[in-house]
Amino acid sequence: MRVILIGGGETIETIYFLSRLFARRGYRVTVVNPYPDEARMLSRQVKATVIAGDGSDPAVLEEAGARRADVVLSLTSQDPDNLVACQVAQRLYSVPRTMALVNDPDNEQIFRQLGITEVFSATRVIGSLIEEQTVFDEIVHLFPAAEGQLHVSELVLDEEAPAAGKSLAELAMPKDSLVAAIIRDGQVIVPRGQDRLQVADRLILIAVPENQEEIFCLLTGKGA
Repeated sequence: MRVILIGGGETIETIYFLSRLFARRGYRVTVVNPYPDEARMLSRQVKATVIAGDGSDPAVLEEAGARRADVVLSLTSQDPDNLVACQVAQRLYSVPRTMALVNDPDNEQIFRQLGITEVFSATRVIGSLIEEQTVFDEIVHLFPAAEGQLHVSELVLDEEAPAAGKSLAELAMPKDSLVAAIIRDGQVIVPRGQDRLQVADRLILIAVPENQEEIFCLLTGKGA
């Protein structure tokens, strides 16, 4: 699968983690980032083609390989840029699947009416989490904290998870990481070393960004 990711600035960490995730799955990834310094950084850290440019510019999308892309995912902090990038990908390059981040939930309906294949609002997702209306499956969200020095993530242990059945004390958790909470049968458990993890446990994790992938592999057997 050929995937084009568009974003940077406030969404650089999301772009970084998605690039790693898609590369691990064998996808051919191209990142379009409007900031040259960030683009250079990403080119050194992820297995992707990285282009410095405006993802809503048809010429930049052409350079990124939009004519052969299966998916264009626009994740900038500006809704108009995300909308235009997806529309250009659809109308000029016939990309079969376009996905856009909507920063203002009030714009969701507009995006859908204008033909964007899939639209998602981080605000609405977080609201659903708070209201416990989201169905959790594996890693469901990831966001920075402490000005990007830490990441908070949430995942579910399935039957194949290597951590299921083990106590926290038995897990060789990386330095600067911890399981902050276990949510089991609707109850929140503040974990101790002797607490044993179970299938279907939802875990709240806190870690420095460079340890994310190791933690996910340790707990679920799958990468970030």
